[in-house]
Amino acid sequence: MILLIIIASVLIAGVTIYQYNEEAYDYHKERLERKEENIRQSIYYTLKETTWPPTAENIPLIFKDEIYKIAEIHKLQINLYDLDGELLKSSRANISNDTINKCLPAEVLNALANTVEHRYVEKNELNGETYQSSYTYVTDNKFKRLAILNLPYLENDNFLQKELNEFLKRLFYAYIVMIIVAVVTAFYLSKYITLSLKTISDKINATRLEKRNQKITINSSSEEINTLVKSYNSMIDELEESAIKLATNERERAWREMAKQVAHEIKNPLTPMRLSVQSFQRKFDPEDPEIENKVNDFSKTLIQQIDTMSSIASAFSNFAEMPAQKNETLNVVKIVKLALDIFNEDYIEFLSEKEEIVAKFDRTQLIRVVTNLVKNGIQAIPADHIRPPKIVVQVSELGDNVRIEVSDNGLGISDENKEKIFEPKFTTKTSGMGLGLAMVKNIVETYQGIISFTTQKGKGTVFSVIFPKAIHNT
Repeated sequence: MILLIIIASVLIAGVTIYQYNEEAYDYHKERLERKEENIRQSIYYTLKETTWPPTAENIPLIFKDEIYKIAEIHKLQINLYDLDGELLKSSRANISNDTINKCLPAEVLNALANTVEHRYVEKNELNGETYQSSYTYVTDNKFKRLAILNLPYLENDNFLQKELNEFLKRLFYAYIVMIIVAVVTAFYLSKYITLSLKTISDKINATRLEKRNQKITINSSSEEINTLVKSYNSMIDELEESAIKLATNERERAWREMAKQVAHEIKNPLTPMRLSVQSFQRKFDPEDPEIENKVNDFSKTLIQQIDTMSSIASAFSNFAEMPAQKNETLNVVKIVKLALDIFNEDYIEFLSEKEEIVAKFDRTQLIRVVTNLVKNGIQAIPADHIRPPKIVVQVSELGDNVRIEVSDNGLGISDENKEKIFEPKFTTKTSGMGLGLAMVKNIVETYQGIISFTTQKGKGTVFSVIFPKAIHNT
């Protein structure tokens, strides 16, 4: 709407200026013709009343005084030339070579003689002003040519220009009001039209697969809007059904994978236990003097395998157990130090910006997070590493959050393993269940935190855990 109004205003202003220019051209053309006709009549009257014979030679004598009277009456300069173009008489008292031609150019004489009307008008510009100059013959009562009449005419457009400026000013004010009205109208009209679309857009942006989405309820008279709403609501129903099926399939797949992993991990110690029992059964001899030592060795082997199975069961139990959100207010710096006390490696270094950084977290779960990350760092450094091993644990503040960084100078994580690093049962080690980092991620996200890592092949890895600080009420 605004664009159309602006285009219309520009077009109307252009047409108006063009129309005024055309009217000015017609006005000056007709005015010069009227002036010329009236002056010719005055010249004929003077020739009729004079006592001098009306000849070309007597023109200066006939119009010696009369030319001034005629020029004064008609408010126009008059020049009279003979038929050869020589100046005979002018109404200008002081003749200046700069303003009056004493001899007419040949093209003027040719144009005057060869036109049907025997009239020629030329147009010139001088000092930014436009002049017309008309040439016509003066004849006696028998139509004999006596002289050439020249009328210099200044096109004075001041009044027309003033009128045009006034009109354009009024037009500008009118269109300013129209544009303001159009802006207000377009604003409210667009709000009315797009209100339904805005509601639909907000609903679509808020649509998530992992949650229950609300349907759109809009009372709209537009058939297109109603069709769009029905399509969206239908999509929500289909999406909800797909989400339920997907969640069910994911749970079933997760349980199947977990069952396979548990069975695999339990089979590992069962095989050596079975072999040990079979070997002991074959070699058992009550009379053997070393029988007591052999029973002790056999018992130690079984106990070790049983402990391994117990460790496997504990690991899966810890992974399946969601961290209890006790939201204890604790000093993160102190708890991290406490978690590092269980490690005997002298290359573990602890850094902290402050002595106390308070957050709400479960003490046991925070220790579990730190110990798992440190263990992961220790295991990432091979025994034959070319550099002295080093693990740095740093606690710092990051705005309203706490950041715990665990960095090592191990081998790093390969590109193909980066996306799998937090997956359950994924491990690059020859032992272990691959649940440590998955459990850490589970704990951190439960407390509205995030865990991420950066790694460089052959240089090491940095794990970063960020979670909110405790908010102190003042």
